[in-house]
Amino acid sequence: MRYISTRGRAPVLGFADVLLAGLATDGGLYVPETCPSFSAVEIRALRGLPYAEMAARVMRPFLGEAIPWPVFRAMVADAYRSFRHPAVVPLVQLDANLFALELFHGPTLAFKDVAMQLLGRLFDHVLAERGERVTIIGATSGDTGSAAIEAVRDRAAIDIVMLHPDGRVSEVQRRQMTTVLSPNVHNVALAGSFDDCQDLVKAMFNDAPFRAEMKLSAVNSINWARIMAQTAYYFAAALALGAPDRPVAFSVPTGNFGNVYAGQIARMMGLPIERLIVGTNQNDILARFLAGNDMSIRGVQPSHAPSMDIQVSSNFERLLFDLLGHDGAATEAVMVEFRRSGHMPVAPEAWQRAATLMQGFALDDAGMLAGIGRWQRDAGYLLDPHSAVGVAAAAARGGDAAVPVVALATAHPAKFPDAVEQATGARPALPARMADLYQRPERVERLPNDLAAVQAFVRRAVRRNSP
Repeated sequence: MRYISTRGRAPVLGFADVLLAGLATDGGLYVPETCPSFSAVEIRALRGLPYAEMAARVMRPFLGEAIPWPVFRAMVADAYRSFRHPAVVPLVQLDANLFALELFHGPTLAFKDVAMQLLGRLFDHVLAERGERVTIIGATSGDTGSAAIEAVRDRAAIDIVMLHPDGRVSEVQRRQMTTVLSPNVHNVALAGSFDDCQDLVKAMFNDAPFRAEMKLSAVNSINWARIMAQTAYYFAAALALGAPDRPVAFSVPTGNFGNVYAGQIARMMGLPIERLIVGTNQNDILARFLAGNDMSIRGVQPSHAPSMDIQVSSNFERLLFDLLGHDGAATEAVMVEFRRSGHMPVAPEAWQRAATLMQGFALDDAGMLAGIGRWQRDAGYLLDPHSAVGVAAAAARGGDAAVPVVALATAHPAKFPDAVEQATGARPALPARMADLYQRPERVERLPNDLAAVQAFVRRAVRRNSP
């Protein structure tokens, strides 16, 4: 399996090198040169398998010869032992043809665990084989940070530096990061938005001398292995509902576009996905694009769903590359203009292709609270604000009403207790293993939105741990 950059100027790499590289050296994102595909017979053969075994088989084609099959299979099985539900990602019926796919049974109560628990093990394996160490740099709007930290804490060959927007994540999200006092974990609260955090991460990767000096790597969804791992739960839900002999739709609350792009990859692999619904909050750039080709940046508005408080969705570049026929030069030109002007000039024919693949939906804070209250009252089911967007988008879907629709429930409601209490009058409790989270000491560095200041901190933090 060979991987190419969306901008066409970076070296073609194998899976292990793509895992460690994260962002391509030309500023693009790595994607498979050719997407693997499964026949209907091969998809049927996945029915009834335990989640870990099914997931390993779905992911296997992306590895090439990078990791021996028995080693990878054992790695995947080990990754999901920490999940608190035997199904790993259980499917819950909410209405006649509406389901929630619970992705929050991992150690940090968010869907990011599904990929991160595997990524930590993949990094350990590849780094041990090569005798190397890396510095993982990441930006988080809330959940990626805690999931990544949990996945790599105390690992000897990895330092992790995670940037989050100061005051713009929930207290639970923040504390899940800042109370991990492992010596290889470093948290930065940045004065700015998530987009500012993400821009600084990309700037550090694009600074070639700094990237080499610090041996940078990434666990954000710019890392292809994240997308690969997330494709598996689309297969799990679709198989449970009759695939490949029955089409399924998915509704995905979306911030950085990685989760919904994983669904698009699953579709390209042969899964009969009738539609992908892209749910956003009031930061509705993706919904505006899908409705009318309006990909224009507006100010980030804080919301009850902070993981979706994003204007520049990194993974959209992967879809754009597909829409433009894998033309790296054209993709780069569009992205450069987007950064320059704040508007993405997508040709009408490419936008029409996007609009046939995906449908947009936006929900503001009031709608989230109403949805949380409604489903708790009518179905006895408690949603977090992000999942409420997904369920509302699913309930409002167009298309064939006979096709079951799966809303991705991306976080446990206890991660956003203020919003849930406002909607229902009851404050959701954290699981027993996290009951003392509010009493744990925190460690975090507050920094300005300044590249030099962040790079200086990274150097200080990492050098303390260098052998």
